[in-house]
Amino acid sequence: MKKLAILMVMVMAFMSAACGGGSKDSAKTDSKAEVGKVDRSKQFITVLTGPTSGIYFPIGGAFSKLVGSMGYKTSATATGATGENINAILTGQGELAIAMSDSVIQAIEASGAYEGKKPATDLRVMMGLWPNVCQIVTTSDSGIKTFSDLKGKKVGVGAPNSGVELNARMMYEANDMTYADSKVDYLSYGEAIDQMKNGQCDAAFVTSGLGNATIRELGTTKEIVFIPVEGKQLEKLIAKYPFYVKWNIPKETYGTAKDTTTAAVMNVMLVAKSLPDNVVYDLLTGIYSKEGLATIGASHATAKKEITIDTALRGIKGTKMQLHPGAAKFYADKGIK
Repeated sequence: MKKLAILMVMVMAFMSAACGGGSKDSAKTDSKAEVGKVDRSKQFITVLTGPTSGIYFPIGGAFSKLVGSMGYKTSATATGATGENINAILTGQGELAIAMSDSVIQAIEASGAYEGKKPATDLRVMMGLWPNVCQIVTTSDSGIKTFSDLKGKKVGVGAPNSGVELNARMMYEANDMTYADSKVDYLSYGEAIDQMKNGQCDAAFVTSGLGNATIRELGTTKEIVFIPVEGKQLEKLIAKYPFYVKWNIPKETYGTAKDTTTAAVMNVMLVAKSLPDNVVYDLLTGIYSKEGLATIGASHATAKKEITIDTALRGIKGTKMQLHPGAAKFYADKGIK
């Protein structure tokens, strides 16, 4: 009888648990099991950013900070930006990387700077980020007011095959000019602007979010002037390279005398094709949470304004860029087409 009583107690306890005697605990367990599909502690996420002088670096660092807070092992790495990041993703040197969509598309097509190379069909995208605005900066004492004024001038066009340099090349083309018309130097915009301070460089291409810290710093000692990209030249640029959009640099951004019309291209977050679908899905869940967006938004005003769930596919739809399957499932589940 004693054994039978013990057996009955055990059966009743089992039935109580199975029937939801503790429904709240069961819900918690299910939730943990859902998250448990990803063992975050065993997954390393390297975030490839850009030069320390640019916007990629702080925003990429914020992504790494968030990923770390989720329980992943992570690090943020300063790089030469887009060109280097594309190559690093393709060669397995990182899991996430910020890049300009025009360069990504050219790599996929094996066109432009990637002409003659194998098409980078393994590139995958996780999310859209913010518009990179083409800011051609000079100073009032240079006498440069229009793009054609760059003829014969010392111009920093960006590191070779970087996203900035690709933009510079296209801008010259749209204005019926080539690098031979200027004294170009393949400097990062941080280096070019440093040289502008002491008169060794007349103008610099800066493809970045608005409010770039390097340009702001230049404005503390020089009167900043932006060279516009507008009219027929802008139309020609967009017609040939439809990933560009017309953009405006408000005079309030840098304290210039007037607004400036220019072009912009979207940044995207590349993701390693080999990263498991459930990891990518999990990362996006954390990124687009209230806490995730707050962490990323705190890194830069552009990130706070532009990175939202509503702009997640901006600059991706209608292009040759492919979403990672984990990202595609996430957006489908959120009803974002």
